[in-house]
Amino acid sequence: MLFNFTDIMKIPGLSFSLKRALGVTAAKQKISRKTGVPMTKQGLERKVGRFVINTIFGTRKK
Repeated sequence: MLFNFTDIMKIPGLSFSLKRALGVTAAKQKISRKTGVPMTKQGLERKVGRFVINTIFGTRKK
């Protein structure tokens, strides 16, 4: 039976992210808030989809 050392050392609920440690995530969030353009694929798709639907049906924000 083989044991994987990383499986033994895992602590439930505790993870490490190099991007969060370096501040990449916070920087992307600040840029997104200032420009109004989402940096995530899902956010960008949602924004583009809303724009297309508003253009087709002519709905506008109040």
